[in-house]
Amino acid sequence: MDKLLRITEIFYSLQGESNTVGLPTVFIRLTGCPLRCRYCDTAYAFSGGEKQTIPAIIDQVDQYKAKYITVTGGEPLAQVNSHELIRQLLDKGYIVSLETSGAIDISSVDNRAVKVMDIKTPASGEMDKNIYQNIQYLSATDQLKFVIADDTDYQWSKAIIQQYDLASRCEILFSPVMGKMNPTLLAENIINDNLPVRFQIQLHKYLWDDAQGK
Repeated sequence: MDKLLRITEIFYSLQGESNTVGLPTVFIRLTGCPLRCRYCDTAYAFSGGEKQTIPAIIDQVDQYKAKYITVTGGEPLAQVNSHELIRQLLDKGYIVSLETSGAIDISSVDNRAVKVMDIKTPASGEMDKNIYQNIQYLSATDQLKFVIADDTDYQWSKAIIQQYDLASRCEILFSPVMGKMNPTLLAENIINDNLPVRFQIQLHKYLWDDAQGK
């Protein structure tokens, strides 16, 4: 019997963040998430969705004739069959990235996939869900993301980077919470402190005002 995944949406757009920002990408948004971050912008993916087989999902992806695929959520790893989906996409030659909260073990994720993993900051309200052991499973091709809502988040993130020597592990992303953290101020703080991070804003929010399916 084919393995099933509950899917909220599959759509084709520009990557809005990470180090492939701006590149045409197919997004596979899985339903469900065990976290409830205060700034979450995809709460519509917490429930609902439609159960689909992995071959049916890949058939939809193939129609876009894209190179880049992002498996996202919700929290994709909350559905165990997400690992098989990622593996089959990689076997077909796609460049696959996985967006994960860092609150679920990533040790079994296919090493060919690019892992984009959050470390939850204090303002998220979910800081206690961070699994810091996940850091050891990140490689130089992966990315760690800090979503910054205020100066407390910023100072805390600086300390975590130093504590775990993250700059030697993989690329680090700092992203301001839209409407909470002034992006110019965050950029200036990064420059003034000479942090080894990539500043990013969520491109899709500026282009499409965070519309679903964009």
